[in-house]
Amino acid sequence: MGTPADSGDAPGHTPYLPEPTGPCPVGTTSLYLKDVSRPDPWAAGVNVRELMASLWYPATSSDGRRARYMTPAESELQLTSRGITGVPQDALSTVRTNAVSDAPPAGRQRACPLVVLSPGFTNSRSALTALAEDLASHGYVVAGIDHTYESFATAFPDGRVTTCLARETRRRGSGFWEKVVAGRAADVCFVLNELTGAHPAWPGTGLIDPSRIAMAGHSLGGAAAIAAMLADSRIRAGIDMDGATAAPIPDEGLSRPFLFLGKQSNYTPGTPGMKSAVITWERDWKLLTGWRRWLLVAGAIHASFTDLGLLADQVGVDVGAALPGARSLDITRAYVRAFFDQHLRSKPQALLDQPSPRYPEVTFCSPD
Repeated sequence: MGTPADSGDAPGHTPYLPEPTGPCPVGTTSLYLKDVSRPDPWAAGVNVRELMASLWYPATSSDGRRARYMTPAESELQLTSRGITGVPQDALSTVRTNAVSDAPPAGRQRACPLVVLSPGFTNSRSALTALAEDLASHGYVVAGIDHTYESFATAFPDGRVTTCLARETRRRGSGFWEKVVAGRAADVCFVLNELTGAHPAWPGTGLIDPSRIAMAGHSLGGAAAIAAMLADSRIRAGIDMDGATAAPIPDEGLSRPFLFLGKQSNYTPGTPGMKSAVITWERDWKLLTGWRRWLLVAGAIHASFTDLGLLADQVGVDVGAALPGARSLDITRAYVRAFFDQHLRSKPQALLDQPSPRYPEVTFCSPD
């Protein structure tokens, strides 16, 4: 996230997420899921894939206990693993959220589209909470997945906290990123089965319209959106937020809607350099044969598309962004929701057609 700054947005005060912009109160719950059909890709000898997921959804009331952002153990590992020592180790467990823990779901049967969110490598599902809460406030059910052993810390109900075993594998050879996105695609398919199958893992699953499912991810989670769409035709649309892509799109292309949303510094078309991340977007852009957009945000850094840029500002950690974390989160929430409203709710969005005076930081690219 960065280093402690000399000045920040009132360091020492409780960090908090911005309020959702929609009319619905938001509830949230955590699910412990076990896929017995496949071994864990990272933990030798573990013959099942265990996952933690969070759901955010429209709720009957905003009264009740606000959900915890993450556990103190997760906070400590997320901060110390990044070498961040200038803030209390439990800082991320104190973040004030807006969703009510285990609130009763509200809405008609099959009224809600489902959006899956996948975080960046080493990040937990918590890092996309502000986006998830906002979507839920507008009537979406959102499933955030912790990809076990790919985060610095994932807490399980029995008290275990798993760490980032996958980082050790990364040091050993090639093919790592392809393996990760393939594994994440399998995680996503499994979670969709758990939420929409004959024996759903969540009592509120009747809210979900299984014909309107999409996915967004940050960094590696964004790259995994393409892999998941190729693996599972139920995913009707996808978003990659600031992630170099890895899964090869077949020659016949991917015809479902797709949005690239990234920082200007890394993803401007035509940037030279064999290792440039933008090369992966340029390669895939040619194979996206359906609706597509390539949007860049000036002044953003990698963390700007998550809660972490905002929280860093609040606790006085300088992450080197020219764009304040609160503003970058506003932009991310606006464009992500517009994309899902257009492609899951058939509501055309002018925001996606041309530059907007409300968001002058956002540039539309046409790499062709």
